[in-house]
Amino acid sequence: MLHAVLAAVLLTAPQEPAAAPPSPVVAAQDPIRLEDVVVDARRLEETTEEYVDLVAAPARRRGLARWKEGVCVGVANLDHEIARYLADRVSDVARELGLQAREPDCDPTVLIIATSDSANFTESFVAQRPRLFRVGGAGMDRGGARLRDFIGDDRPIRWWHVSLPVHRDTGERVVRLPGDISGSGAVTGGPSAQQYAPQSRVSAPSRLNDDTEDVLARVFIIVDVDHLNGASLEQLGDYVALVAMAQVDADADTGGFDTILNLFDDPARAPTGLTGWDRAYLEGLYDRRSQTHRVNQRAQVQAVASAIANAYRDGEAEPDDGDRR
Repeated sequence: MLHAVLAAVLLTAPQEPAAAPPSPVVAAQDPIRLEDVVVDARRLEETTEEYVDLVAAPARRRGLARWKEGVCVGVANLDHEIARYLADRVSDVARELGLQAREPDCDPTVLIIATSDSANFTESFVAQRPRLFRVGGAGMDRGGARLRDFIGDDRPIRWWHVSLPVHRDTGERVVRLPGDISGSGAVTGGPSAQQYAPQSRVSAPSRLNDDTEDVLARVFIIVDVDHLNGASLEQLGDYVALVAMAQVDADADTGGFDTILNLFDDPARAPTGLTGWDRAYLEGLYDRRSQTHRVNQRAQVQAVASAIANAYRDGEAEPDDGDRR
């Protein structure tokens, strides 16, 4: 589906010459590092939950989404070597999380687009293909107000996630899309509300869990190359990889944590790559123990935070100083 989008982007987006990536910079020292809170178990639980609360940005009235099987990364409007680096970096992070990274000729589910005028480009891009951003199914995106924020954003990098509530065992969609109808309304004089709704089977009714989960369907990431403010290619790759793998709140104030999300607040003091917090968050999100099919979003946030803390204690997350590749 997105092959046509990628082709259109290559035709419509302005072509910028690729600049040589600047040298890596020194990692920040002030924000809280994950290993700084492990001494006190309660402090670790509270701090991880605070971090998840700040960073997570699920679709409206839905839980945190993650990729189910794998990703296909497409990069438009960049020099081949830089584009290849970004695609490989996102794919490498996906593999580290147990996902498949498909070959370059696949249909992109993660589309990274470079431009020198992201404001006008984004507005035009969304206007041309609005259904790629607002599909029309309940709980698939963050809504019209957030989409307007996405279009009017002035950040160096902006992103938009589309997720899909599915049955956790069959993978079948459990929300109705525009035009959906099952059966025929000829006998009854017209389609009923039941015919418009997807049919799903509940195997084990529960107040805490249901049979649905939220999976990422596609992510658009738009990079304004004229406003990267000296960020290195390595920093850019890890930043993009994080927002490609998880629904991250662009407005989150993460200055109190050692995370690559602080890159554009002060690039000279930002981490050189994914930090312990970033890796632990991704591993907690993709950990099966986080149970992304929980009904209560608060319980899901707590489960992801608990998975982060458990992974750290077990040595699975292996938090580092931000320099590991």
